[in-house]
Amino acid sequence: MSLTVKLHITNQLNLNLGQTNINNKTKFYTTRIRTKPIYRSNSLISTTSYNKRTTTMHVPSHSSSIKSSLIDPDGGALVDLVVPERERAKKKLEAEALPQVRLTKIDVEWVHVISEGWASPLRGFMRESEYLQSLHFNCLRMESGSLVNMSLPIVLAIDDDTKTRIGSSPNVGLVGPNGDLVGILRSIEIYKHNKEERIARTWGTTTPGLPYVEEVITPAGNWLVGGDLEVLNPIKYNDGLDHYRLSPQQLRKEFDRRQADAVFAFQLRNPVHNGHALLMNDTRKRLLEMGYKNPILLLHPLGGFTKADDVPLDVRMEQHSKVLEDGILDPETTIVAIFPSPMHYAGPTEVQWHAKARINAGANFYIVGRDPAGMGHPTEKRDLYDPDHGKKVLSMAPGLEKLNILPFRVAAYDTVEKKMAFFEPSRAKDFLFISGTKMRTYARTGENPPDGFMCPAGWNVLVKYYESLQAEEALQQQAVLTS
Repeated sequence: MSLTVKLHITNQLNLNLGQTNINNKTKFYTTRIRTKPIYRSNSLISTTSYNKRTTTMHVPSHSSSIKSSLIDPDGGALVDLVVPERERAKKKLEAEALPQVRLTKIDVEWVHVISEGWASPLRGFMRESEYLQSLHFNCLRMESGSLVNMSLPIVLAIDDDTKTRIGSSPNVGLVGPNGDLVGILRSIEIYKHNKEERIARTWGTTTPGLPYVEEVITPAGNWLVGGDLEVLNPIKYNDGLDHYRLSPQQLRKEFDRRQADAVFAFQLRNPVHNGHALLMNDTRKRLLEMGYKNPILLLHPLGGFTKADDVPLDVRMEQHSKVLEDGILDPETTIVAIFPSPMHYAGPTEVQWHAKARINAGANFYIVGRDPAGMGHPTEKRDLYDPDHGKKVLSMAPGLEKLNILPFRVAAYDTVEKKMAFFEPSRAKDFLFISGTKMRTYARTGENPPDGFMCPAGWNVLVKYYESLQAEEALQQQAVLTS
């Protein structure tokens, strides 16, 4: 039995992707509040329905204590595949005696992702049945018959020689790039790695120049090996940033410690400018207006593989810290952590993975913007994906129904007000769009962006980085000329 009510949502927080905002008019949506819980962690759920798709939304009830875990992980429980410390010596001896598979740096990033439960309920590199479901359906079917989203194949490639060495062994040891034992893959299955099919279905094109393809898939072996993963030690990078690498379990504990009644996640791989901050602060304001008492922002930069011209992780993390130090974002209501996944630049296919992983981290709201996980076409002067398809796909993707998708309004530099502001089509000529490419050009050439685009301390971090790059390039050129 359900009670139909009207939910009044302003256009700044448009939860209905099937609607558009016209002349800043306020929209009304029909919401059903169910008397029975839909998933275990919530005592009251409302649903907003559009285009035959239902998105679940936790309605806060402050008459009772804050619930532990705002949203259940996929599969109902977080996967944790790190071997208990008391068993590690024994497991290491076993791994040493097994046929061994050498991992690349990016393979280790995927081990990190799987072992901490970002891909729950996945418990290892995909076997063929999981791979085919992911590749063709973007989801996995559980034993119960329910679906979980899994839009990117998470696989381990091996070459012919490694396949021969493994022979009929049911288990293999995993060895890192530096020769250290990383883990064991059990009950393995080896199957063909059809690279062209994988690329075409993941990216929608086989055009040359796709960064992840050129870095990972093209040089990879012609076989894939899947199995159940055991990791001997927590993955550490010893780069001064490990304290930012909070696992889903650690994040959920931190949300509980802060008594969050809503967690809204923002994924990024670029420095934070004041337009991003405007969006995130506005989202929190709207959640407060909806009745939430303590919404927490998960500022969650991607920390795995990125393409060569992206700003490196250490520089981005330093820039993000300046944004909080300058008060552009409130440290009391913001958690900055690193998402360890490699980047595919696979647009609407990949953005589902980004959203799904944040469910496992405990976020019940996910902010999505223009062209998420996209990039410019490698050989043509256009976007590789339609800029609006990412948010539309998220509104329909199977397995993401319990996550609230928050499409954000476009922010640009208001030349009249001299600050970042939400774009107003009625006075489009007053707005300046500063792309990531243009921002990097400013920093590289030493030209300052307009006042109000980014906090000065954060901007200085970028300028110093590009100055160091230019100095390094000059030294390399000099060495070539003198050799």
